[in-house]
Amino acid sequence: MFMEAPIRTTINTYARMGLNYITKEIVMSYKVLFLDIDGTILKPDHTYTASTKEAIQQVKDNGVEVFIATGRPLIEVKELAKELNVESFIGYNGAYAVYQEKTVIDEPIGESPVREFLNIANENGNELVLYTKDRNYYTSLEHPFVKNFNQLFQLKQNSLYKDDVADQIIGATALNLEPAQVPLYEINEDIRMSQVNIEGATMAYDIIRKSVNKGEAVTKILKRLNIPKEQAIAFGDGMNDKEMLQAVGESFAMGNASPELFQFAKHRTTSVSDSGIFNGLKKLGMVD
Repeated sequence: MFMEAPIRTTINTYARMGLNYITKEIVMSYKVLFLDIDGTILKPDHTYTASTKEAIQQVKDNGVEVFIATGRPLIEVKELAKELNVESFIGYNGAYAVYQEKTVIDEPIGESPVREFLNIANENGNELVLYTKDRNYYTSLEHPFVKNFNQLFQLKQNSLYKDDVADQIIGATALNLEPAQVPLYEINEDIRMSQVNIEGATMAYDIIRKSVNKGEAVTKILKRLNIPKEQAIAFGDGMNDKEMLQAVGESFAMGNASPELFQFAKHRTTSVSDSGIFNGLKKLGMVD
């Protein structure tokens, strides 16, 4: 199914006598690449560098399967995916995934937790965006923070929340949170909050399940495709990428990443505006 993208490392083994040495070549092949979007593929102005597109095309030409792995709803990434020629996705911070047009993960949050999040937001003056496969449902469409959030992420499939979709929610982001309010949403041991790593949206936090996240999705996909983690690569910039970077053999935190993320990545590459994906893959010998 997968061609090999060889990475060759030369090891010089010196003879015990004289200056003669022999050279042994070890070949490592990578088969799958997972890429976050905001702050990893996309720069703050919502564009990507030419080198990013080139890097993706080079690895695809060598038979590597490329996944977009994002907290975004997948309905909002189709145009970008088409431009980059990517056909496989992890969306909603790992709650939904598609491999070459086939759904392979579908993990709704559940009606009861969704209603609890709604109550918390209402009692504390916060807003929520609740994602289904088809729409982004907001508790308010007029709140200034909501308007700013939509502008920052260019979200278009937006509607006012209605109660009959509570059992369809597969991802959620809490908006307009003060730091002291963040723990309110950690309603059980499975929930953690991840601050959005985009300037202008730092009062937004993704609601992430420890049992359902990008890393868990990557692990399930690798198992499904029979690919060991050592042959998988991931790039990210936010704390919602933490589990994903730990689920692969070669992980890169972007130069613009949240400082807390660096400890979870094997490598640190340059920023999203400075060809971070290309430079990281070049370090592995995968692009030229």
